[in-house]
Amino acid sequence: MADPWLALEFGVDPAERIAQVGAAHEAFLTAGAAPHRVRDVVRRSWERSARLDPEATPPVDLADDVLAAYRAVHPLARVLPLFRDLLGGIAQDGAHLMAVCDADGRLLWVEGHPGVLRHAERMNFVPGARWDETHAGTNAPGTALAVDHSVQIFATEHFSRPVQRWTCAAAPIHDPATGRLLGAIDITGGDHLANPHSLALVRATARAAEAQLAAGQPVEPGVTTVTALGRDEAELRVDGRRIRLGRRHSELLVLLLHHPEGRTGVQLGLDLYGDDRLHPVTLRAELSRLRRVLGPELLDSRPYRLRGTVRADFTTLAHRLDQGDAAGALGAYPGPLLPGSDAPGVTRLRRLIDGHLRAAVLATADPALLAAWTATPTGADDLVAWQALARALPVGAPRRPLALARIDQLAREYALERATFLQRPRN
Repeated sequence: MADPWLALEFGVDPAERIAQVGAAHEAFLTAGAAPHRVRDVVRRSWERSARLDPEATPPVDLADDVLAAYRAVHPLARVLPLFRDLLGGIAQDGAHLMAVCDADGRLLWVEGHPGVLRHAERMNFVPGARWDETHAGTNAPGTALAVDHSVQIFATEHFSRPVQRWTCAAAPIHDPATGRLLGAIDITGGDHLANPHSLALVRATARAAEAQLAAGQPVEPGVTTVTALGRDEAELRVDGRRIRLGRRHSELLVLLLHHPEGRTGVQLGLDLYGDDRLHPVTLRAELSRLRRVLGPELLDSRPYRLRGTVRADFTTLAHRLDQGDAAGALGAYPGPLLPGSDAPGVTRLRRLIDGHLRAAVLATADPALLAAWTATPTGADDLVAWQALARALPVGAPRRPLALARIDQLAREYALERATFLQRPRN
């Protein structure tokens, strides 16, 4: 079976394929449906990109000192020398570019021959620009992040027409300790990149980066780690196993981590179901199933509490905030705690974490941290943060007009919501 992540099958004429997919792209823009000859990964990406203007180029989020400060604290800065060592030849051969982006698709580094870089600038393929699918449509780094898999995007498979002269291959990179998505590594060039070697190269580079990141972390036998930020279902790593928990087990585990001293069944029931929906039999059954998942050596009862050393991303973030490390805390924040959960205890903890992080970032008045906060799902609609960012940016900074426009948009939206609320009939 052909590799679905490769753009061209062996023996396919690239020029013919460009024409076929180009016609399919035009048909999609006209009718909103892609013919079957388009790869599934591309068709689904086009559907996610359908609201974009196919002639637009991605916006630049960060520039100058703000970009430099953001890059300096990003985890992938530690493996930039590795990227240059493995892909440096490609980046300087006059035909390719090497690019590294963060988990939001924001380009951190773009390197290559000056002539190729000048061509890439015409489509805003520059450091600080947003190349996630939401802002740039179908492209290798953005789509690799969206599907969490290495992928090639070939010529007319790109959603944006200005990008269709390029071909690229990208692979996502994860934090080896938590599994959190850190960003992606990409190579961009001409049609000749549509071969198995370019995809294998970015895959190998991503794995080498994860290995180097892991080598820089202390080995702690017997330590269990939990990832629960920015995801609806927590992931548990124990004894070399990766276990994805269901929603209810994720909530229970987070609540137990938040209360290392232990919780009674009644307390857990209140945290999980609320005052009017206590179900002790159901709760005991859920805890019994969770014990089978974790193993009896990790979950104690009377009171219910976790044994051994269990570390979680949200407790690490809280520890960094306690130490006054707002940059480190924000760098460890991919999104809210179990955002899909409505369990009262989890909801309270989620608001507490987001509130503390927001306050710490606002207190710094650092434009790089404020820009990073407003790029998160939680901070995207934070009017006060956008106002603080506008104040922190010097007049003439590329980011400032975008911040002012967002302030105006949010102020109008909030005013409309308030007016709508006041017009509601009162009983």
